[in-house]
Parts: sequence; C-alpha cells; structure tokens
Amino acid sequence: MDENLKRYIELIPKAELHVHIEGTFEPELMFEIAQRNNVSLNYNSVEDLRKAYEFNSLQDFLDIYYGAANVLLHEQDFYDLTMAYLQRAHADNVVHTEIFFDPQTHTERGVSFETVINGISNALKDAKTQLGISSKLIMCFLRHLSEQSALETLEEALPYKHKIIAIGLDSSEKGNPPSKFFNAFNRVREEGFFVVCHAGEEGPAEYVWEAIDLLEAERIDHGVASIHDETLMDELRDRDIPLTVCPLSNLKLKVVDDLKQVPIKAFLDKGMLVTLNSDDPSYFGGYVNDNYLQTAKALNLSRNDIYTLAKNSFTASFITAEERNAFIEKLHTFDKNFR
Repeated sequence: MDENLKRYIELIPKAELHVHIEGTFEPELMFEIAQRNNVSLNYNSVEDLRKAYEFNSLQDFLDIYYGAANVLLHEQDFYDLTMAYLQRAHADNVVHTEIFFDPQTHTERGVSFETVINGISNALKDAKTQLGISSKLIMCFLRHLSEQSALETLEEALPYKHKIIAIGLDSSEKGNPPSKFFNAFNRVREEGFFVVCHAGEEGPAEYVWEAIDLLEAERIDHGVASIHDETLMDELRDRDIPLTVCPLSNLKLKVVDDLKQVPIKAFLDKGMLVTLNSDDPSYFGGYVNDNYLQTAKALNLSRNDIYTLAKNSFTASFITAEERNAFIEKLHTFDKNFR
C-alpha cells in the first residue's frame, strides 16, 4: 500500500458504529480481572487463550466470548474494559463511537443491570473529558434467547433510558430471524429508542428485509448478504439505511474466504451508506484502523473511498445535526490540509 494512503487512513478522524464492548476484552486484561475477582479461566495463559481464537463459525466465537464475560462481576470491571477500548480507539483517531453492550450476558449470571451500565457509562463520561471522544451506548437483545427475555430486559433498561440511545439485536443469527422479536421492537419504538439490527451476516438477505420492514431498523449491522439482492441494495440506498460492515470479523468467522469478497467497494459504487468497523476487535485481530488498512489493500480503495467511508461514519451516527456538521467540517479540514 502507498505510504501516503496508509498515513491518511491512520490519521483521518472517524466514528466507529459497530463494536461490542465485551468483544474488546483483551486476554491480558481478562486474566488481570479474573485474578482480581478470583475467577478461574479455562486457559493457562494469555498465549493459550489467543490460540483458541481460530473460529470456524459465529458460534465457535460466541462460545469463547460468553465464557470470557464470566470474569466481569463489578462496576470497576466494566469500567476498566470500556476505558481500555476507548484508549485504543483514541489511538486510531476515532472521535465518536457508538458501543454495543449485552446486558443479558451478565444479568443471566446474577450481575445487576445497574452494575453493568454504570461501569460502562462512567468510562464513557471520563473518556469524553480525558480523551475528547464522544460516545453513545446501544443495548442489544440476545437473539438466541426468547422474546420474553428481551421484553424483560427492556423493562430493566427503562430506568436508565437517558444513558441508552438505541436498541439492537445480536448473537447467533442462524435460526433466529428478526421477526422473532417483532413485539419487543414495537415496544422499543414506543419508548422512543432508535432501532438497529444485526442482519445478513451469516443469515440471508431476507433477514435484512425483515429488519427494515418488520422491526423498522434505522441501521443494519453487517448486512453483507445484501449483495445478493439488487432490489434490497436499491432499497437500502434509497432509504439512506446505513450498513455497519466489519471486514476482519467477516474473514475471521468465515463469512468470506478472502477480504476481496467483502462487498464494501460494491456498496460504495452503488451509493449506499456503508461504514467500516471492528465488531469484536480483541477476537478478530484488528481495531478500526486495521479494518480500514487491510480492506483498502485488499480492495484497492482510493483516498476518496476512505474519505467517503469516514464521512459515512458520521452521517450514520445517532448524533445531532449540529454535532454531525462539526465532525464533517473537521474531516473536511483534515482532508484539505493532508499532504
């Protein structure tokens, strides 16, 4: 890759809109918190744990992901996890981030909703002061659990409504279509939250249709299966529904065999509002700049493509028009002055 383009990617201000805070759990911090909380892990060392990060499917990854979450017990644990990600994102010139969290992963094992959200949101607040990163928090329902569990989780979330911008749907996609949560998302919209939805990762393009038509999702997380449905791509473009694509995740989970197969360039050429993100960076071998760099190299992306992806990341954010304009102005100034 051209050295100038590499520097441009590393330095350009950007937003990250698809990152699971539990998926940023680096092995070193995992072992540190496990020791602090006297929780045993199924691995003898950081090296042993990293060796387990060879996944054949989304489910292979989720089995380790949920096991690792067991060491998170106290508010400080969630604070440390979140702050570690924010510092890493700051190093990648992420100036705004919208972070997923999965309360059911924790409440199902006896950790209170309050503990989880306070730890995360306190780190977000401190990072704004200390690092200048703005942020939003997105709660996700686990789709392998029941709709009733989702509805109960929504009720738990309502006292903390002021801390949550949107509600989404994640976890095992196969066999758990968006339509399974139709009633839950009716309630979500009644409560005034934005709606996002993981769809079209391992699931078919039909799941993306369900997400936008039945759940009325305002943003699709992943959505790469949309490439198989020309009408769907037209619909996403015409309705300005963003896709938060995660190339290294797609590669690591065998959604694609090669980064050249991730349809980022096709989506850009179609005029779709596509963004680049890291998903679960600790597990998938790269934070947001790694995704930009490796995707740009694989797809031969131009400087203009990178600028568009960065601009899209702000356009697709759940921020005010004033905030969006300020970020895009900052982006424009960077681009104009970059040599």
